[in-house]
Formats: sequence, structure tokens, C-alpha cells
Amino acid sequence: MAEELALLVADVYEAAGALRRAGEALAREEGQTQARWQLMSVVSEEPMPVARAARRLGVARQGVQRIANELVHDGLAEFRNNPDHRTSPLLALTDAGQRALSAITARAAAAHQAIGEGVPESDLAAVRAVLQRLTRQTDDWTDAASTREDDA
Repeated sequence: MAEELALLVADVYEAAGALRRAGEALAREEGQTQARWQLMSVVSEEPMPVARAARRLGVARQGVQRIANELVHDGLAEFRNNPDHRTSPLLALTDAGQRALSAITARAAAAHQAIGEGVPESDLAAVRAVLQRLTRQTDDWTDAASTREDDA
């Protein structure tokens, strides 16, 4: 069991790298980076403070702040007043940002179709379910380990 899980972890990292390279290529075709694409995608659902976007992405706030500033500078996003927190503005996409995101998303849909060619949907659903379960169990294990360290 442990050996198979270790091999799966290695495969997931390899797949993540391949998907990251593909994502960079897709974003680059629209003059963006994958990091910018990810941030635009997160704030397209609803405007949010940079810190919250960073938590959703699982990355450092400082890096997200830099990317947010770039998007604002390029006219793809804007900072709006946050009625809940005066010193933490909301990052929102502009119309140009929505258009850029839509173009990348359309390219991604076509790429996903090609990448998934010949893989049954039931296989994809099964893999997703296993990865989601492993992610939850990994998070639970990490939280428990953190608690043990705090208690020591």
C-alpha cells in the first residue's frame, strides 16, 4: 500500500508538471502566464481581497499581490472598495480581463478535449474521486501532525 501510494504521488507530481507546462502554453497564447490566469479565474467568480484569493490558490499572499498589481496595471483587473474592510480592497476583473479569461478558457476547453481523447469519463470521474479522497486524508494528516507539533 505505502509503495503504491508513493508511486502515485510521483505520478501526480509528474502529471502536475505536464499540466503546468500545458497551462503556461495556453496562457502564453493570450499574452498571459498561468499564474495570472489562475488569479483571474479565482476573482472572476466574485471580487475578493488578495489575501483570500491567495488562500484559495494555496500560495503566498505577497506573490498574489504582485500579480494582482500587474493585472491592474495592464487594465485586466481593478481594485474596488471593500465595504467589510477599508484597508483590504477587492480585486475584480475588468471587461478586458473577462475577455482575456474567456479566450484562455476556450483554448483550455479545446486542449482538454484533445488531452482526454480516448479516456472514458467514468475513468476520469474515478481518478478524481480517489484524488479528492487522498487530498482530504492528506490535509487531515497534516492538520493532526501540526497539532502534535504544537502540543510538543
